[in-house]
Amino acid sequence: MALRRDNWPSSSKSVKTITSLKQKILLTGATGYVGGRLLRALERRGFSVRCLARNAAVLRGRVAATTEVVQGDCLDSSSLNLAMMDVATAYYLVHSMGATGSFEERDRVAAVNFANAAKEAKVKRIVYLGGLGEGSLSPHLRSRQEVGALLRASGIEVIEFRASIVIGSGSLSFEIIRALVERLPIMVCPRWVAVAAQPIGIEDLIEYLAGALDLPAQGSLVVEIGGPDRVSYRDIMNEYARQRGLRRVMISIPVLTPRLSSLWLGLVTPVYARVGRKLIDSMRNATIVKDPLALDLFPLRPKGLREIIRRAIDNEDSEFALTRWSDALSSAGLERSWGGVRFGNRIVDSRTVTVNVPAAIAFEPIRRIGGATGWYYGDWLWRLRGFVDLLMGGVGLRRGRRDPDRLETGDTLDFWRVESVEENRRLRLVAEMKLPGRAWLEFEVEEAGDRTLIRQTAIFDPIGLAGLAYWYILYPMHALMFGKMLAAIATQAQRKQGRRV
Repeated sequence: MALRRDNWPSSSKSVKTITSLKQKILLTGATGYVGGRLLRALERRGFSVRCLARNAAVLRGRVAATTEVVQGDCLDSSSLNLAMMDVATAYYLVHSMGATGSFEERDRVAAVNFANAAKEAKVKRIVYLGGLGEGSLSPHLRSRQEVGALLRASGIEVIEFRASIVIGSGSLSFEIIRALVERLPIMVCPRWVAVAAQPIGIEDLIEYLAGALDLPAQGSLVVEIGGPDRVSYRDIMNEYARQRGLRRVMISIPVLTPRLSSLWLGLVTPVYARVGRKLIDSMRNATIVKDPLALDLFPLRPKGLREIIRRAIDNEDSEFALTRWSDALSSAGLERSWGGVRFGNRIVDSRTVTVNVPAAIAFEPIRRIGGATGWYYGDWLWRLRGFVDLLMGGVGLRRGRRDPDRLETGDTLDFWRVESVEENRRLRLVAEMKLPGRAWLEFEVEEAGDRTLIRQTAIFDPIGLAGLAYWYILYPMHALMFGKMLAAIATQAQRKQGRRV
């Protein structure tokens, strides 16, 4: 049985915690959204971490040198023995919601296998992330809470966190909300849109999970966690729309059931259809914190809805700013297709050319782009676009560039601005023309033996349907212009090399 408020000390500072920095922590689900972020948090804190992964080779390239990766599957009990050796605390962050068939039975078998292996290895504590909800629960929430009970049945101390919707850049809940709001100017809303939730930001969730290591040994516990705001799913979508500058009309009707809603979701956001339908089915249950025990146990005070949505958008921008598309596109295994590929809300169209020149020579025409030099192809089209931008109240092409040979971060470049520049390696421009979204144009050069790869990447973050329409309607012209531009840059670089030989 899980302990409640009356059974737990109000302060753990004078009590010895279970896990020291030298003791091993087992982390499952490290390839997932929450587990991957928890892994980085544990590594930063200096803990000795062992990750359990079904495909160890995939994970080994993502972990710190001090982190151990072992291959195993919670559905295969024999594979868990090695992973559990010398472990003080084990994080159980796996579920089968994305699988076909009966995910409840798979979750049940995996939890029992994990609990039995942990008991045999004398693991002291299991930390588990479940879901909030009471009463007649959806299959998803019922399964999540059943898993917690199965783990506790082993007799091992279990810290079960129960959370509402998790908001963060890349989280499933955030991606579904974004897809709906971005694509549907008018939404016919079922009853579940008015159901109460208590969303929590991903950073706060990770703080709670990592903070479980500091709690004293005092028996199993259920900890309900959420942000300070009790809101409806309509409120969450409205706040996202407000921060993105979108106007959305929501019409409530009483007849659209979660089942019908999930089928509709599959049409609107097919990439999230399988998991999203099960998640939508859970939205008929209110997910709010009834027991404020977390506020007694932890010094953390979670952020509110407005802040966590803002941080999700800002964090996505920060991650995007650090992205090297030469690495991102190859590691994602995605080939360029008509219209580009999707990275979150962004559409990415990338193309490459190889030249027989050093990187410094290949970068020269890139460094001189715009202004008096022009854009290497279709300058009259660029001027026309600049004139249209002026008519719309934008900056047009009249700004030119500060210096014909040198670029620095922050420089204006026609209707672009230099967002970042690394000499002879990388140039990223952000558009300042009037657009139904945000746009970037990036060039990367990378030497490969006696040849150099030049990558040109156009990135667009569309705002609503107008942004999507803009991208796809103009894509044939953009593809022609950017393709010809890249070819001309390669030709210019080879001519410069020929003149220097």
